[in-house]
Amino acid sequence: MKNNAPNYKKVVLAYSGGLDTSVILKWLQDTYKCEVVTFTADIGQGEEVEPARRKAQMLGVKEIFIDDLKEEFVKDFVFPMFRANALYEGVYLLGTSIARPLIAKRQIEIANLTNADAVSHGATGKGNDQVRFEIGYYSLKPNIKVIAPWREWDLSSRTSLIAYAEKHQIPVPKDKRGDAPFSVDANLLHVSAEGKILEDPWIEPEEYIFSRTKSPFDAPNKVTEITIDFKDGDPVALNGKHLSPASLLYELNILGGENGIGRIDLVENRFVGMKSRGVYETPGGTILYHTRRAMESITLDKGAAHLKEELMPKYAELVYNGFWFSPEREMLQAAIDKSQKNVSGTVRAKLYKGNVIITGRKSPHSLYNESLVTFEEGATDYDHSDAEGFIKLNALRLRVKKMIDNSN
Repeated sequence: MKNNAPNYKKVVLAYSGGLDTSVILKWLQDTYKCEVVTFTADIGQGEEVEPARRKAQMLGVKEIFIDDLKEEFVKDFVFPMFRANALYEGVYLLGTSIARPLIAKRQIEIANLTNADAVSHGATGKGNDQVRFEIGYYSLKPNIKVIAPWREWDLSSRTSLIAYAEKHQIPVPKDKRGDAPFSVDANLLHVSAEGKILEDPWIEPEEYIFSRTKSPFDAPNKVTEITIDFKDGDPVALNGKHLSPASLLYELNILGGENGIGRIDLVENRFVGMKSRGVYETPGGTILYHTRRAMESITLDKGAAHLKEELMPKYAELVYNGFWFSPEREMLQAAIDKSQKNVSGTVRAKLYKGNVIITGRKSPHSLYNESLVTFEEGATDYDHSDAEGFIKLNALRLRVKKMIDNSN
């Protein structure tokens, strides 16, 4: 044990089974002489999670938790966030950000179940995820101890991680030998790639970086038409077929990916202060974002819709920065959810070469009144002459200002 190291008896580690967290597992055992409990979350990353169990067993772990959280992830985290139409810095659909509070929540639940006195994660000391995980931990268990190895150890490079792994006979995947070309994080909502060859924002990402979407240029030369049914702001059916939240998002991912939808290449402002370049794929989420807005366009009152637009950047920033469990996010969520009680109906769209083209929307709660907007005869609820007084009242302050300016 290192000098003055705290005396931890049991630590719950967020464990993927990859190189980093496998090294962390062994490092925790060696450094703190503690028992390690591993927790692996299946949130739709698209990779087998059972190999993580075998690797943890090989490293002497006795308590291993592997949880299928896909439905909870989409129902209780993704869908509430999408009700806000949340975009960070106007572009990012927050695919990585929204997964962290769920992982933190389950980690704390396991810590309580196993009487662990600490939790640990594999996030680096430069990124946003360390903040998201740890704010989540402290929000749910204020006195929990947190071990962040990347802020403690002297393993400062991929080469040193591999050397440590080989010294302790930890299997190293062949594709992880040497410097990885880029870092990938995935869940059911999105896939992100960043670092290494993507660090220069002028370098165009190569096609091999993308794993969930076809290039829009290579997408089919035919239109895919879909309908999505919404109830209280959430999607409930695709092409008339009712699906669970996770199943619906999964199907949208396939449709979006096949049609080259959902790629973005952005430079974002991290919470810790630096700018970072990321290449993200969010095919199903992009379809959902555009169709949801179409549903709201006929079911939300103008004032409610515009207020939502004003609240959205703050909501998105809270999610991005890791404040999912904060009272202000919950307060905003309550207001947003209140606005969604009549956001129900059907949206029709065409998917084509990276585009989501809205072609129709209908709702039993529609506020669209054809008799008011028509240019034809028959509009009985609107008196054109009323517009004169409306315009003059709205122009009054401008008229007064101009008269004063002219008199000076």
